[in-house]
Amino acid sequence: MALSKGGWIIIILIVLAVILAGTFISKYNSLARMDVSVDNAWAEIENHLKRRSDLIPNLVETVKGYATHEKELFENIANARAKLAGSATVPGKIGAANELSGFLGRLLAIAENYPQLKANESFLKLQDELAGTENRIAVARTRYNQAVREFNTTIRVFPSNIVAGIFGYEKKSFFEVPDSEKEVPAVKF
Repeated sequence: MALSKGGWIIIILIVLAVILAGTFISKYNSLARMDVSVDNAWAEIENHLKRRSDLIPNLVETVKGYATHEKELFENIANARAKLAGSATVPGKIGAANELSGFLGRLLAIAENYPQLKANESFLKLQDELAGTENRIAVARTRYNQAVREFNTTIRVFPSNIVAGIFGYEKKSFFEVPDSEKEVPAVKF
């Protein structure tokens, strides 16, 4: 039994519909996996930010004993830490984390002015823990930015951009270094 011309057209249309549906499903699943990867990478950053946030009160209390006149800095650190804990959005947390990093840098710079603080065992231990945490944050930040780059690129290319538009996938924020931290420090002898 031979198919008529209309029968072949129907078969071709069905095959095309199956191919389009398969492509659509594949792109949707790919976007969903990438979205979860970005969320997972962000959760890793939050974990390390929480660890850093937990170390800060101990570090501040240790420095307070030596640098009592640095009250404003201690208040700025407490406020930045609260802002990080209270921020509900990824861009808000990124901004608060960058602000807190700046204040921590100032706190550690103050320690240079107090030789007895630099020799304090508790301070050295906390400084080492903080340095390790900062390294973990840097690695997690890199992984997060890689996941965001992959996701943002995918939602912009055809045909994924169509699927992303239908399901409301939007561009994710990178965890970028603020301009103030991009400046090369001046070294003076």
